[in-house]
Amino acid sequence: MTELTSKIKAGIVGGAGYTGGEMLRILINHPNVEIVFVHSNSNAGNHVYDVHTDLFGDTALQFTDQLAYNIDVLFLCVGHGDAKKFLEANEIPEHIKVIDLSQDFRLSPNAEFKNKNFVYGLPELNREAIKTAANIANPGCFATCLQLGLLPLASKGLLNSEVHITATTGSTGAGQSLSPTSHFTWRNDNLSVYKVFNHQHLGEIGQSLRQLQAGFDKELNFVPYRGGFTRGIIASIYTESDLSEAEVLNLYKEYYASHPFTHVTNKNIDLKQIVNTNKCFIQVNKHDNKIFIMSIMDNLLKGASGQAVQNMNIMFCLDERAGLRLKATGF
Repeated sequence: MTELTSKIKAGIVGGAGYTGGEMLRILINHPNVEIVFVHSNSNAGNHVYDVHTDLFGDTALQFTDQLAYNIDVLFLCVGHGDAKKFLEANEIPEHIKVIDLSQDFRLSPNAEFKNKNFVYGLPELNREAIKTAANIANPGCFATCLQLGLLPLASKGLLNSEVHITATTGSTGAGQSLSPTSHFTWRNDNLSVYKVFNHQHLGEIGQSLRQLQAGFDKELNFVPYRGGFTRGIIASIYTESDLSEAEVLNLYKEYYASHPFTHVTNKNIDLKQIVNTNKCFIQVNKHDNKIFIMSIMDNLLKGASGQAVQNMNIMFCLDERAGLRLKATGF
């Protein structure tokens, strides 16, 4: 484990996108971090606030197309497939910890690449491994939300029937590049389903559930929706169980008791409680023979950049919440 003696020096690759922007917003205000460079080929020479206009007055940083190696941690805020290409093209010294926000190294067959081994960075599952990790594969947004809704059951071997999931994500989940399904005129006041039963995050969800419940082989019936709002994920999950509501509530509260960002209730929850925070709220109820679980979180924070900083905090022996005590919108 790295012993912190001074500020952590950080570099960001892909700083012009949504996750890169969120990373900047967090790290600029992080008490233990100094941003050394923000890499962007298309914006080199421009001020960060020229792209992320809300940061005007907060930083004089400029984008660069050059890498520097006088850093402790490198955040890869790039698209799927691009992290692997970046590491193929650039030799990153072993002393630099890499936290990758793409899906390139999340599945165990892909966790070793060149001289780097990636630990799956879901703190509520792998906190002890993260403490000593050299490199982190940051989980996907849907994957984080759904795993946090299911891990307590898997930890006790209680996922013994099919799981049914419906989840809706905000438009920022589609990334900053325009596509027909991310234009405001199409997305606003609209809902649509996509990648029914075969979403790419199902692989990492199944991998984590089997880590806790060996031999888990039940169907995860996942129907993802594109929402007409900007950010957040709301997931409803149900599966059969003999547990009472009191028993399942106690199970979930015990599992997350030592995890500062995941909170459990049997009262109704809504997205405004968690948008702009690194929190995940989980609601559990019992209806006849079914457990009903709601899981909500911000796709850009707990589902991406916030969780990446949470992982950095753990790796560098900081308070897990450092730089992440963020305020919800409320209204």
